[in-house]
Amino acid sequence: MPSASCDILLEDIEDIVSQGDLKPQDRHSARKHVVPKARKRNTQKYLQEENSPPSDSTIPGIQKIWLRTWGCSHNNSDGEYMAGQLAAYGYEITENASDADLWLLNSCTVKNPAEDHFRNSIKKAQEENKKIVLAGCVPQAQPRQDYLKGLSIIGVQQIDRVVEVVEETIKGHSVRLLGHKKDNGKRLGGARLDLPKIRKNPLIEIISINTGCLNACTYCKTKHARGNLASYPIEELVERAKQSFQEGVCEIWLTSEDTGAYGRDIGTNLPALLWKLVEVIPEGAMLRLGMTNPPYILEHLEEMAKILNHPRVYAFLHIPVQSASDTVLMEMKREYCVADFKRVVDFLKEKVPGITLATDIICGFPGETDQDFQETVKLVEEYRFPSLFINQFYPRPGTPAAKMAQVPAQVKKQRTKDLSRVFHSYSPYDHKIGERQQVLVTEESFDSKFYVAHNRFYEQVLVPKNPTFMGKMIEVDIYESGKHFMKGQPVSDAKVYTPSISKPLAKGQVSGLTEDFRKRLGTDLSSVPHTSTVRRDPASSRMTLRLEKLRGDCALGVSVGLALLALLLALLVKVYN
Repeated sequence: MPSASCDILLEDIEDIVSQGDLKPQDRHSARKHVVPKARKRNTQKYLQEENSPPSDSTIPGIQKIWLRTWGCSHNNSDGEYMAGQLAAYGYEITENASDADLWLLNSCTVKNPAEDHFRNSIKKAQEENKKIVLAGCVPQAQPRQDYLKGLSIIGVQQIDRVVEVVEETIKGHSVRLLGHKKDNGKRLGGARLDLPKIRKNPLIEIISINTGCLNACTYCKTKHARGNLASYPIEELVERAKQSFQEGVCEIWLTSEDTGAYGRDIGTNLPALLWKLVEVIPEGAMLRLGMTNPPYILEHLEEMAKILNHPRVYAFLHIPVQSASDTVLMEMKREYCVADFKRVVDFLKEKVPGITLATDIICGFPGETDQDFQETVKLVEEYRFPSLFINQFYPRPGTPAAKMAQVPAQVKKQRTKDLSRVFHSYSPYDHKIGERQQVLVTEESFDSKFYVAHNRFYEQVLVPKNPTFMGKMIEVDIYESGKHFMKGQPVSDAKVYTPSISKPLAKGQVSGLTEDFRKRLGTDLSSVPHTSTVRRDPASSRMTLRLEKLRGDCALGVSVGLALLALLLALLVKVYN
């Protein structure tokens, strides 16, 4: 039987509501006094939790990085830029490979031995369970080689993104950035020149004026990596030079795969750049010009002679001949003949008295006969080059020369020894004993017994290790000579000349920190000088980024709350209406 309470048939469920209860309209009316309560967040606790991640997590920006560079001065400049950016972000650049968490290996692809060293370093890093990032010409030219599989790679024109690649690698990811810099479809010289860098020598600035070249030499692997010619604008190069002098640099090296080809892609030329640069070189500082191939300097011989006679430019030029046989040069696709090379050398020796001319020679190129080699020997005997780079030919994979009929290995070795013997048969500096020379001191010798200076002709002069000499122009009397150097005794009553530039940065100090780069790191510009060592606390850097994230979260929360409140008010208005 149904209970008494259920005897009355209800027409609607709402009939259950007693007269003493609030009516629906009363309940809606009361809601106008209800305000959504914002949930309070314990900001301090949130930050502490964010700053104290789980023990198994990996935080980029606090690791030690070991950087190893092989190859040319262009590669060394790239290495300096990568080290500077990483240090500015908070990473510690260490000279102790075993202490490092990550190895950044910056490679050279010119010869087999350089790549062998690179490959062995990768193997060693893997054996020691190091994180690895690869850079330079080897992975750029052949990124699909088996021993590069699964490893992070940063291309030669992507060095401004080294922090991103290192971060992802530390997190356990494999990243590859191999593209070229372009502006409206036109290839650029590479990463910006105003990036932070750590100079290997605080007194020497290496400036890459262009990348790539216009040639297609059959033996060259570098072309596969650096590509066709792409030059930096003159104004950017001049600004970089001015900034370097403001940071205490007293010697600038201009470098590229072929400085003589500079500007042909942007409607200018090398002499135009050099005349602009000499305008900003302080008294007592010097400029050294890098390698140039014969075809392109032939057009500017008169202007180049004038520039090389300038008191703030070393009377020095590196012009590779590679062979004194026209037949071999044709097989190399060098685009000049021996007569062209001799014309350049003879003209400069006449117009720039005392000039130092360095050259390169390849021994045992495919098809080189004994007669071809003897022509090269005669060239060396005739010009007695004070600086000669002798290289045994190595076939590089993927080059046309690697497919040619090779000279037997024993013959190549013997020719290399024979040419070296000729080179060491003469002493280029004996006649300079007794001269008084002005030299610029910039380095310490490998045996740490002397300081290394260079005279007007970029000839090496060893001087006593007097700390007051470093970075200065001094006068010395030459009292001894060797095959590759002279020794000089400082003149007692001579003035030690200090170039009219700023105090040099300390070794390992980061240079070139622009405001744009600092803002990206969250650095307080008012408290950090434009040129300073960045000893940033990585936790502080991350805290800055997290505070910015928290502010963004709070702003988002407030926006959502206001939107919900507006929606609620709209509903109330609708109910009342």
